[in-house]
Amino acid sequence: MKVTVLGAGSWGSALAIHLGRCGWEVTLWALEPEVVQGINQRHRNPLFLPDSEFPVTVRAEGNLARACEGAQVVVFTVPVQFARGVLRSLRGDYPTGAPFVSASKGIEVASLQRMDEIVRSELALPPEQFVALSGPSFAREVAENLPTAAVLAGCDGEVLKRLQVQMSAPTFRFYTSNDVVGVELAGALKNVIAIAAGLAQGLGLGHNTLAALLTRGIHEITRLGVKLGGREETFRGLAGMGDLVLTCTGALSRNRTAGERLGRGEPLAAVLAGREVAEGVPTTRAAAALARRHQVDMPITFVVEKILDGQVTPREAVHALMTRQLKEEARL
Repeated sequence: MKVTVLGAGSWGSALAIHLGRCGWEVTLWALEPEVVQGINQRHRNPLFLPDSEFPVTVRAEGNLARACEGAQVVVFTVPVQFARGVLRSLRGDYPTGAPFVSASKGIEVASLQRMDEIVRSELALPPEQFVALSGPSFAREVAENLPTAAVLAGCDGEVLKRLQVQMSAPTFRFYTSNDVVGVELAGALKNVIAIAAGLAQGLGLGHNTLAALLTRGIHEITRLGVKLGGREETFRGLAGMGDLVLTCTGALSRNRTAGERLGRGEPLAAVLAGREVAEGVPTTRAAAALARRHQVDMPITFVVEKILDGQVTPREAVHALMTRQLKEEARL
């Protein structure tokens, strides 16, 4: 099987390594010439996951059209805010009939669209070709071959079953779902709560605060997700609660780390200056805009947005959350 992985950051590299281990013939598209050279000559990505060795079945390619030639599956890991430009460049060169597996988590700020909507508008693929991949999966741990589980969501059961079998391995187990909207939104929205968890860590607020954030966080992202067409049970699964727990508690979480640095007083510009993208920052603004459009109350998301926009300090945000009007817990 020939697969093309678009995007050679840490997540794209980890998936390329995993698929190479599964026996796939993998082409990894990278923008940076040093990444292409490093993978092809030394089986290492010098910029992302430099300590992980790539299987010999993985090669890198800097030309987008050539990278996709002959691909039977395309896996997409480009950050959502940059996805549209890459997809537009791919028009006319997308391999006919190849499933498009989106492993990018986020909501485009400019359009408030999910990846399935962006792909449909840019590549005009039929819905049955689109598959969302999401779940609790740090790139470094996937590259290290540590046990991981994730979800493949799509509307064609045959495509899902085939990908599930072909992509699963003893250390990476895939489940399937037909809730594309829910899986995509769960994967995107949990990053907002992860920023809030990092803020709490940076402020030194303790485990009680973290537990409350996770619990109330899953409550509000479920509320928006169901309003937008997702299923409530999806947010209790791997793409929802599973990924939320990981990104809010794991030291490898870019979004949690971004929040922690903000909580310690670092300016947002400095936090965003590195190579790795914290998708939760733009997703916070997109989620807040969607919540206002659909009249969904998302208090944690709204205060994170205010912190990112410099309207309140992290400590002021905590006070605002804790002094909101008292209410019943269970009601969505």
